[in-house]
Amino acid sequence: MSRIIVFGGHGRIALLLAPLLVARGDEVTAVIRNPDHVTDVEQTGARALVADIEQLDTAGLAEIISGHDAVVWTAGAGGGSPERTYAVDRDAAIRSMDAAVDAGVRRYVMVSWIGSTADHGVPEGDSFFPYADAKWAADEHLRGVDLDGTILGPGTLTFDDPTGRILIDPEGRGEVARADVATVIAETVGNPSTFGRTIRFGNGTVETSTPIADALDA
Repeated sequence: MSRIIVFGGHGRIALLLAPLLVARGDEVTAVIRNPDHVTDVEQTGARALVADIEQLDTAGLAEIISGHDAVVWTAGAGGGSPERTYAVDRDAAIRSMDAAVDAGVRRYVMVSWIGSTADHGVPEGDSFFPYADAKWAADEHLRGVDLDGTILGPGTLTFDDPTGRILIDPEGRGEVARADVATVIAETVGNPSTFGRTIRFGNGTVETSTPIADALDA
């Protein structure tokens, strides 16, 4: 049994992730900003913790992270203003990593996106640029701190039924079902072979894909 804290606990992927973790015996704390979402979160078996990660400093984040075994970051501004995108996807994410170090919680899983590279190719005038820039900065920070970190880079998210299979480093947009992303996170958290890795993935086809656990171990 692991105690896992999930930031962005009311997001679509987090709501799919929590039942997977709970079903295998983990204790899940889901951090949410809106108290109206408590019921939705608790129906997954997770414990809802209402906290505004934009406002919490590193010490405040360390206080809520303390006592857990792993951190999963699925929070995001959700395409809001550039200011909020940087505040959540970059600044709050970076504070949470520093807070995990301070709290002595070494395991950290960042849910990023498939195109998060230094040369992501999104021009500065594009409305998507703040997200691409913020995620890259957060990913780079995780690579530089003393944590057992994993960066997950799913491709374009779909509402398709889960396949239980993924393709590592797909070409193109790398479409992937949200439910499969949730399974990838669940399989990654306790898998030491994923420490220090950036794993970009999509669903692929039946011919090119591999069962999720096998793909992560490859």
